[in-house]
Amino acid sequence: MKALYLVFHGFAPYNGISKKIGYQVEALKACGVETVLCYLSIDDGGYHKRMIDGRVLENYGKGTIAKIRKRVCYAGLERYIEDNNIDLLYIRSYHNANPFLIRFLKKSGASGTRVVMEIPTFPYDGEYGSSSFTDKMKLLIDKVFRKKLASYIYRMVTYSGYENIFGVRTIRISNGINFDMIKVKDGQRNDMYELNMLGVAELHFWHGYDRIVAGMAEYYKTERQVKVFFRIVGYGDRNEISRIKNICSENSIEKYVCFAGPEYGADLDNSFEQADIGIASLGRHRSGISRMKSLKNMEYAARGIPFVYSENDDNFDDKPYVLKVPADDTPVDIGRIVDFYFGKTFDPAEIRSSVYPELSWKTQMQKVLDEISPLEKY
Repeated sequence: MKALYLVFHGFAPYNGISKKIGYQVEALKACGVETVLCYLSIDDGGYHKRMIDGRVLENYGKGTIAKIRKRVCYAGLERYIEDNNIDLLYIRSYHNANPFLIRFLKKSGASGTRVVMEIPTFPYDGEYGSSSFTDKMKLLIDKVFRKKLASYIYRMVTYSGYENIFGVRTIRISNGINFDMIKVKDGQRNDMYELNMLGVAELHFWHGYDRIVAGMAEYYKTERQVKVFFRIVGYGDRNEISRIKNICSENSIEKYVCFAGPEYGADLDNSFEQADIGIASLGRHRSGISRMKSLKNMEYAARGIPFVYSENDDNFDDKPYVLKVPADDTPVDIGRIVDFYFGKTFDPAEIRSSVYPELSWKTQMQKVLDEISPLEKY
């Protein structure tokens, strides 16, 4: 089987989504599928290009016209799929349904290529509540055309519990982990007077980190024997970061909250090694999502550290190393986190083994392949 994994953006080494896509591609290869990755890139000269595994498929030029062309021109990709007898077109949704993409999928399906689309979070309309006017217009176009687009998709891949999305049957999987690339924490620290929380995210309002910071403001209103610190790794929405920084400054807790920026490789490994407990999503209710299988939950478990979240996640809701907090906008009770952490013993290797190999990307992507085989024309 030959597959092309299509995304509508570029990549950064510190970006969690970039790493996830890379892991999925490697997992498909490990499942015996000859897979290439197609993505967009802007080179140092400002040229917009569509790439396949580091090779230029199409050069759209520079400037505004190039920005438009890369969103509406698919002729080169159509030829590649036909010339290379691609059996499976695996698309990561970018909420970008439009007539040009519809035409491309229609032609791909007509030629015998099976089209599968992954929707990372669903429903996703609520994620645009604080977005720019441009992004809201993008969502409006998507709303107009997404059901028509779905008519040319064989299956939707989802991390939710939905059996149908836009009228298309779903393949329900979990976010996964490439365990070979994730280092497990050495062991539980023994410092009884310090607790280090770690949040790793491309920060948006639905991560709810403001709830942690607001909780720390309450926690430090009285003298505390256990000093609690919160390290935030990653960039994200500037307004959200500014809002959280303002909460810190207004409550004079800046020394307890570190905005580390993006990290990867050895730097990220070190941050996890120093962390006692991970902070996952605490605000998914803000975007209308109550049930999901978060990639961040997977990574914390693979790293071997306990963690906190607020949504419903069937993979972890009953795990002893998980602390669930209410899915609302109240400040998180930091004292409860302190009691949870120091009230138990956490073995990193044991935490990791609880999700291996079921939550490996190879296992999850094999579920997709099992659902779409054999590849008879549909």
